[in-house]
Amino acid sequence: MMPIRQPYGVVYKEESGFKDVYGGTSGMVFVECMRIAASEEPAKRAIVFSHPIGGGSFLPLVSALARAGQDVIYVNTRYRGNDSALIMEKCISDLGAAIRNAKARFGYEKIVLGGWSGGGSLSLFYQDQAENPTITHTPAGDPYDIAALKLPPVDGIMLLAAHISRAITLTEWIDPSIADEARPFERDPELNIYDPANPNRPPYREEFVARFRAAQVARNRRITDWVKGQLEELKASDQPNAERGFVVHGTMADVRWTDPTQDASDRRPHECYLGDPKVANDGPVALARFCTLRSWLSQWGHDTTNADGLGNASRISCPVLVINNTADLACTPSHAQRLFDAVGHADKEYHDIVGADHYYIERPDLLPQAVEICSEWLSRKFD
Repeated sequence: MMPIRQPYGVVYKEESGFKDVYGGTSGMVFVECMRIAASEEPAKRAIVFSHPIGGGSFLPLVSALARAGQDVIYVNTRYRGNDSALIMEKCISDLGAAIRNAKARFGYEKIVLGGWSGGGSLSLFYQDQAENPTITHTPAGDPYDIAALKLPPVDGIMLLAAHISRAITLTEWIDPSIADEARPFERDPELNIYDPANPNRPPYREEFVARFRAAQVARNRRITDWVKGQLEELKASDQPNAERGFVVHGTMADVRWTDPTQDASDRRPHECYLGDPKVANDGPVALARFCTLRSWLSQWGHDTTNADGLGNASRISCPVLVINNTADLACTPSHAQRLFDAVGHADKEYHDIVGADHYYIERPDLLPQAVEICSEWLSRKFD
């Protein structure tokens, strides 16, 4: 029997100084959801997937879990398909509204978050603030009281082909050869891994990798300093809620793409999940290409984001399952291991799926293995 797909929406009120999504009425938020039920029989537990920019209700793993008898809900945040102005604090607000609605609407007694890819750190951020609400303002200083939201804690989290956080992932991918954001195509050849004139060739020496990584963090921090300066000027003006957009070039330059010995796995060398990393580095589809000032601080700032997967993981108390796909071209093994190690309690499990790609599109034969691991863990922990 094919799963039953039921699209529906969740609408709730929110106070905000300005509107950061297109369309709709000011002060109201619409969250698009897709329930994929195993049958018409009511279930006591649901897996809730979400991602900062959503769009995953037809992912192979999502559908396969439903076919295996699990009730699944996919939650698209208000930023579906566009992270230019995304605020991570508002993403967990949307997720909380959807979880609260799912319990009331469908009668679910237990909720487990399915943290796939970028949804992994979102899930950890959500649970951290549900268990230990501390945030009263966004990193830009705008009032946003998470404690007042009373986010309902979930019963477990599955981290599935997940990365640490959007901010750390961007920092590990950002091109450190760009020293001046106003001249993004004037690049230091000794740090440009795509420049044939670069004397540093793979396999890279440890000294070069250390220099490269330090320069990546430094570039992220330079952008953050500029963003903070721009925001200070705006907030001191007669329009304190004003925003500005900007472009960040060079965001797909990780030594892992050009040197397969870095964070070694079964992935193909000289390729990333967007194809040729040299092309993706300056292409229109990449992390953080188009940003707003507030969004940068919330989702991309190395030192400013509250969605810090490792820190969030250290503070949660629910059971955690970690699955690493060893041929993943996006989320490499060190991310899965670091997330697992960061969970601050013993009720956690780690599994490798050897040869699996990020989406299970190239290796659909390995999808049943992921489903079996998830199903067995769910049954053992929550039935």
